[in-house]
Amino acid sequence: MSEDFYDVLGVSRDADEDEIKKAYRKKAAEYHPDVSDDPDADEKFKKVKKAKEVLSDDEKRQAYDQMGHDRFEQAEKRGGFDGGRGPGGAGQGNPFGGGGGMGGMGDIFNEFFGGGGGGRRNPNRPRQGANLRTGMEIDLEEAFEGVTKQISVRRPERCSACDGEGHPPGADVNTCPECNGQGQVTQVQQTPFGRVQQSQTCPRCNGDGQQYSETCNDCGGDGVVQREAKLKVDIPAGIADGQTLQMEREGAPGENGGPKGDLLIEVRVREHPDFERDGADLYYRMALSFPQVVFGDKIEVPTLSGSVEMDVPKGTQSGETFRLRSKGMPRLRRRGNGDLFVKVQVVTPDSMNDEQREALEQFAEAGGEEVNVEKGFFERIKSSF
Repeated sequence: MSEDFYDVLGVSRDADEDEIKKAYRKKAAEYHPDVSDDPDADEKFKKVKKAKEVLSDDEKRQAYDQMGHDRFEQAEKRGGFDGGRGPGGAGQGNPFGGGGGMGGMGDIFNEFFGGGGGGRRNPNRPRQGANLRTGMEIDLEEAFEGVTKQISVRRPERCSACDGEGHPPGADVNTCPECNGQGQVTQVQQTPFGRVQQSQTCPRCNGDGQQYSETCNDCGGDGVVQREAKLKVDIPAGIADGQTLQMEREGAPGENGGPKGDLLIEVRVREHPDFERDGADLYYRMALSFPQVVFGDKIEVPTLSGSVEMDVPKGTQSGETFRLRSKGMPRLRRRGNGDLFVKVQVVTPDSMNDEQREALEQFAEAGGEEVNVEKGFFERIKSSF
């Protein structure tokens, strides 16, 4: 069972419009793909958006409350709700408040009783095209700076040869014999409530009401063809691995003059050989020599925006971590950067020359007690490495 729209927004079933809008803004800010690190943010954001759309519309909310979540979604998949604005307009003598197109309560009637007289939906109504999905990979440096990339997407596009009509301009047109030009066929069903008529899109002409003597050679009558499109994508600085960018109206073409769908691009950020990422923070391992941690040192630490100096205090232990503020990744939709954490790792030399070996042997013999060591001993160790 799908999640109830009231639960998605976290509101009660008697919430008013202001409560719904307030809950939507809060949830949208939490799950927006551009700001959320949640791997399921894109799907959750869609649910929040759909819940607000339904519960903010009086007709849809009324239908949703009476039908329940699952039956409402099933009814929408079969054609959607027109909110009482079908042919004839709202309140024109229809007891269900939807005029000739019924809508709202009329859709409930269709859902429970399999359709009714006057419950037709226009098969030629404009419909938005489908959303398309693709993916791309970028480097951590590109995610740090932000970058414009070009991608190739194979997608359906309106056939230019027939302007999406599916037939040559000069083709002969005839009335569909199946539906007599109505675009719909009617079936009569016997129910416990009497005979009920149910209208469906004509399978022969796909709702056009007409048939043509020829089909377009380029698209085979579909009105769309598959083409390779090259698009420029602006990737914002700070984008995280797995987040999705949305390019509006770059998806599949709509039907009957409807708008195009959107193109959804999942961004993958390649692993970096030196830096590990956790949200907006970066982690780096810094190899230091024994004298550097014993005597302290000023070192150069690489970052994604260039090297910076860092002080290593005397007596630093292997494994200690230092924090360089604001040297991490940019934060999406927020000011500032994360931090860079530098973990010190003391490296033991593979080989030593005679002077280095002698200095360390004296240090070992001295047992680490400076009072037993000749003057200038530690300076000799430091300079010998």
